[in-house]
Order: sequence, then structure tokens, then C-alpha cells
Amino acid sequence: MNVIEKALQVASRAHVNQYRKHTDIPYITHPIAVGMILMKAGYGDDIIAAGILHDTVEDTSLSLADIEREFGPKIASIVQGCSEPDKSLSWEERKEHTIEFLKTASEDIKAVACADKLHNIRSIMNDYEQIGDMVWERFNRGKQDQEWYYRNVIESLGYKSSFKLLDKLKIEVERLFSPSVTESKLPNK
Repeated sequence: MNVIEKALQVASRAHVNQYRKHTDIPYITHPIAVGMILMKAGYGDDIIAAGILHDTVEDTSLSLADIEREFGPKIASIVQGCSEPDKSLSWEERKEHTIEFLKTASEDIKAVACADKLHNIRSIMNDYEQIGDMVWERFNRGKQDQEWYYRNVIESLGYKSSFKLLDKLKIEVERLFSPSVTESKLPNK
């Protein structure tokens, strides 16, 4: 079995009965979409597999040791780099850690993190087009804090590097948070 198929199976089992925030969409659709974004961008099998597995350590019972045992140190290192190290910290502390960490992260970690954020932004935009500003009620922090976070992530991902996925993320973040764009996307009242 190739590494991508194995990652799909492991992630599917790990994320069983999980759903995207305040929706009935199975959570596994997110890691699969991240893997597809990486595949379309031309990344190799290990990076794609890491993208599929990127939330397993943070959001399931799988440990980093489990990932390393099943997939080796390279994929485990990428998954670790895409995971928040301490979920007991406040939202602000966790996000500030991510922003700082991504500045000096490896290109592989940056690629997976960027694909993750890109899919998240696209999902938010899709939901925004359906329900307008109510989408921000799904988050622990509202639109202003989300914008702060995503714009700072872009800056960190672009620190001493540039890649196609980052350009796509910049476009989507601007599309979501630009006042003229979001005002025109409000559903008819």
C-alpha cells in the first residue's frame, strides 16, 4: 500500500465521528482536501501524506510516536510542525506560537500549513457566501481576530520563502477579508 493510501486510511479511522466546526460535514473532508491541494501543487507523496495526517496528533487519540512508527520521521516531523503543542494555552498564545514557529519552519512544514490554511479560508468563504456574518459565530474569536491571525500566518509563511500555494492563500485571504468583497457577498435580506 502506498503512503498516501495508508495516510487516508489512518486519518479516516482517527477522525471518525468528527465533524467540521458547527456543521454536519465529516471532518475527514478537510485533511483529504489539504492532501489534494498539495497534490495539485505538485508536492511528493510524503508531503501529501503529511497533509492528510496533519490534524491527527492535535485532534485525535493518535500520538506523534504512532505517526512516526507508521510513517517514519519525516512525515512525523511535518505533522508535529503543523500541530499546536499545548492545547491548554489560550487562543492568543496558541496562535502567536504558530505565527512565530512558521517563520523558521522547514519548507515542507510551510507547504502543509499553507495548504491547511488555504482550505480553511476557502471553507469559511463558502460558508460566508451561504450565511454571511453568522459564519464568524462558529469561531472562538470573531472576524477581526481571524483576519489578524491569517494575515500574520501569511507573513510568517513568506518569511525568507515564496511558493505558489502562498500566493493562492494571499489571494483568498484578501478575498475573504476585503471590506468591498465581503459586503458584496452578503446574502439578500
